[in-house]
Amino acid sequence: MSKIKEQDIILDSITDGVFTVDHDWHITSFNRAAEEITGVPRVEAISQLCKDVLKADLCEGSCPLRQTFETGEPVRDRIATIINAEGERATVSISTALLRDTEGRTIGAVETFRDISLVEKLRKKIEQQYTFEDIISRNRRMYELFNILPDVADSLSTVLIEGESGTGKELFARAIHNLSPRKDEPFVIVNCGALPDTLLESELFGYKAGAFTDAKRDKPGRFSLAEGGTIFLDEIGDISPALQVRLLRVLQEKTYEPLGAVKSERVDVRIIVATNHVLLDMVRQGKFRKDLYYRINVIRLELPPLRERKEDIPLLVDHFIKAFDSVQNKGIKGISDEALASLMAYNYPGNIRELENIIEHAFILCKSKMITSAHLPETVRGPEAAGYPEGMEMKTLKDLEAAFLLNALKRNDWNRLKTARDLGVHKSTLYRKIRSLGIEIPDRERS
Repeated sequence: MSKIKEQDIILDSITDGVFTVDHDWHITSFNRAAEEITGVPRVEAISQLCKDVLKADLCEGSCPLRQTFETGEPVRDRIATIINAEGERATVSISTALLRDTEGRTIGAVETFRDISLVEKLRKKIEQQYTFEDIISRNRRMYELFNILPDVADSLSTVLIEGESGTGKELFARAIHNLSPRKDEPFVIVNCGALPDTLLESELFGYKAGAFTDAKRDKPGRFSLAEGGTIFLDEIGDISPALQVRLLRVLQEKTYEPLGAVKSERVDVRIIVATNHVLLDMVRQGKFRKDLYYRINVIRLELPPLRERKEDIPLLVDHFIKAFDSVQNKGIKGISDEALASLMAYNYPGNIRELENIIEHAFILCKSKMITSAHLPETVRGPEAAGYPEGMEMKTLKDLEAAFLLNALKRNDWNRLKTARDLGVHKSTLYRKIRSLGIEIPDRERS
């Protein structure tokens, strides 16, 4: 048996697609699995440029074979999309390495690729279970909000979204708009806390030519631009009492007057407002008008902070890693257990926005395929970041689970029944977990 034939038999016994190329990118061998995945017969593939056979999305921009030729280093498990002979897309995992002769000279390169389309479909199906209109969560309280969101969107009522900065208030406002009959009309965002009162008034209601010195022509306001659609007024708690009066009129009479106008203009706009304050407290303190509060508080959605939905952290971390890698293409695949444990322990005063920044920070420092604790900001590492008992190490998934459960118990004042309801598990399951993880309940809380 010739050496070439023996080599073909070996290659054909491999379940992954395998092909080799010379220095000019021409295919020199092509195994049976490669034929099956691509739909291209071996006789047609040989001598063709590999990009013309594989038709992968990485071929032009970040070709793994080119990277291997240039660096001499292998590439492992790079995800790519190819187009087979039938014009269908398939997701594959690609690895590459140099081919050398007996004297160590480079004579080409080899690429192996595995069809992971079914795995990707399963992963996307799982992700969809925890995704609602681009909002990612498996938290029980978030699910309750997801369940009512379609009904909220169908109504014309004003919506008040309360939650700390970085909890995703704008995402919820967009979801309401996208699910509503107004989805094809404008969605206009105004950050009320970012502008001084005089500028905010003209920004909201517009002005007529001659209203002030620099007003050379009419300028429509955001309410006018949102006609027929939705306007999202973020940080509503920061507007002045005078502007609160004008906004109250829009809500009551559906009319407003641009600066310098002599007559009112009617408006057909769905209003969603948001704040990181507790507006009812501001009403009691005399900082927010009671009549406006009750006008905007028709439907109230309270978004939990990230420290109260820590079960979402692994999902969000995975989402941010994929998002950053799609832009930076560093081939980072995931995060170590120890680093994830540190992220689970941290309490996130900046919420989801802060978690996103932490992952971006890690991406800048990470030179390997896996984010580790060394790549995280110093403030995130260690139990002191979350206020856990001194000496509580966060190195394993069991530590992570214990920290998560301890956090939930503290949040519910050590009441195990409330904690079970909060986590959406049966109380016997919670009791069993407490025992197996060795969590101590303070004596005064035992019942």
